[in-house]
Amino acid sequence: MVVHELPPSSAGYGLLALQAHLPSLHPPHCNINDQGENCQKVHGWNSFLLYVGLYMLALGDGCVRVSSPSLGGDQFDGEDPVEVIERTSFFNSYAFGISLGGLIGLVLLVWIQNNKGWDIGFGVSALSVLLSVLVVASGFSCYRNQIPEGSPIARTLQVLVAAFRKRNASLPENPEDLHKTPQKGTNEVEVLSHTHGFKFLDKAAIVGEHGSDNGPWSLCTVTQVEETKVVLGMIPIIISSILGSIPNGLVVSLTVQQGTTMDTRLGKIRISPANLFIIPQFFQTVMLVVYDRSIVPILRRMTGYTGGITHLQRVAIGFLFAAFATCAAAVVENRRMKIVEENGLQDMTTGVPMSVFWLVVQFCCLGVVDVTSFVGLLEFFNSEAPRGMKSIGTAISWCVFGLAAFLGSITVELANKASRHGTSGRGWIEGNNLNKSHLDYFYWLLCSMQILALLNFIYWARRYTYRQNLHIQEGNLQSQSREIGSDISP
Repeated sequence: MVVHELPPSSAGYGLLALQAHLPSLHPPHCNINDQGENCQKVHGWNSFLLYVGLYMLALGDGCVRVSSPSLGGDQFDGEDPVEVIERTSFFNSYAFGISLGGLIGLVLLVWIQNNKGWDIGFGVSALSVLLSVLVVASGFSCYRNQIPEGSPIARTLQVLVAAFRKRNASLPENPEDLHKTPQKGTNEVEVLSHTHGFKFLDKAAIVGEHGSDNGPWSLCTVTQVEETKVVLGMIPIIISSILGSIPNGLVVSLTVQQGTTMDTRLGKIRISPANLFIIPQFFQTVMLVVYDRSIVPILRRMTGYTGGITHLQRVAIGFLFAAFATCAAAVVENRRMKIVEENGLQDMTTGVPMSVFWLVVQFCCLGVVDVTSFVGLLEFFNSEAPRGMKSIGTAISWCVFGLAAFLGSITVELANKASRHGTSGRGWIEGNNLNKSHLDYFYWLLCSMQILALLNFIYWARRYTYRQNLHIQEGNLQSQSREIGSDISP
């Protein structure tokens, strides 16, 4: 799956490189800051090529993000205590790879695009993706490939439909009488035992009542029913995680916008606005190494958990640091606005005499958020999902961040709409000039939202029952000292 979806990404970058290189495929050069509305928009066939390239990138990137963590997680046996520790370290390593790749991209590709052109930058990106295909393919002979039968989504829908059809049926007194044998020609990757939650779904596995039991839409196995129960049991965590992730993306982008108005000099070097993203990316990369190699082994000895702490505890810590980040951002923005007012810089968009390194605290907190909540959610959904639904579990984690970003955009619109008043008619963060805005007010709003989301997440996390045993098994505690999974050196 990973190799199948990488070529669309490479082709997408190739189309963008071609369009950037050929003058006939893009509008004439225009400085949007100087010429404004006089710039021509892309249209017609050129517009079609642009969107095809972008959608191919989205298709390839989305599928790779879903399948690559699942493929990596499948390489570790959940019943082996040593491999469970290694799996925990794999997700830290996976996040480290994303961070390191992002860091290299921000340094190398930004330099190439600024100095050699966008066409060269997109071309290098296309070659990089093609190289990754060769790297992934080189390990084919070593992979443990677990191929599930059928679609996980279809299996879940079958349970819901069958349970609805038999909604008036009576459950047998003995759960052993429920249907357990899979349909002919199918194979269940993992056999799950019956549990007592969501009893109405058990009706999908009742044999011989209310119509024909022919076909998977009329009769399901206990394993199918239990898979559906697992997904339904995750819904409160999914919703809580979406709410807790809303401020994070907003703070990242707004912090960079703060930085563009400030003094970005580091000695005699001036940091470009595009390179400000390097700061949180660098913090995240370093913290992943420190967390996996230093913090996890200590916590593992203290708590007895293979990952040092539980997945949801790790996510909650991330949401707590997100609240710290929004609070620090509000305090720094309040100070920045005082400097703006003292120097009469309301009409300026840059040049505030305040060092960009005032933003280090919130950047550092944002780095902790990515190390904890991002990796914690990824590992939680992957490890808790049944074996036949690992890709769905990973997809859920990415959907959490995608929906959070979408709701973040809505939050900005609602905040601006609610704060428009007076003669100016401007919202808190409306327009291109932060010096005329009230970004500090918006940060305090995000801080309040984050605290409420954290409390809500803690409530549901405490009620959640893990499927997997997160403790290191007795007789295998010596595996801790080996720390096989703690080496994620670049």
